[in-house]
Amino acid sequence: QVHLVESGGGLVQTGGSLRLSCAASGSIFTINTMRWYRQAPGKQRELVAGITRAGSTNYADSVKGRFTISRDNAKNTVYLQMNSLKPEDTGLYYCNPDIVNAEGLRDYWGQGTQVTVSS
Repeated sequence: QVHLVESGGGLVQTGGSLRLSCAASGSIFTINTMRWYRQAPGKQRELVAGITRAGSTNYADSVKGRFTISRDNAKNTVYLQMNSLKPEDTGLYYCNPDIVNAEGLRDYWGQGTQVTVSS
């Protein structure tokens, strides 16, 4: 069984910063790509950023230059540093890692951490 614990969300003013964390534990052999998604009320879930095990990253155009994804492979943890936050960044942020364990390779979802940016 895999457990994902997300933290770091909160309420912040426009222009502020937050740092999200997602720690994976349990039945894990290795973690491949790790991603952050977000979902705003009434909208579809969208990919925010992803990072491979080797450290290659990709970002949604809307967050390029403001958000930075990173990971600590020894801690099975992925981070999302969010700077210059805007009201449109508001949403529930989920981590989504690809985990290899005795069951094979599949992706998992965290419970989400709320980010609210006030104008």
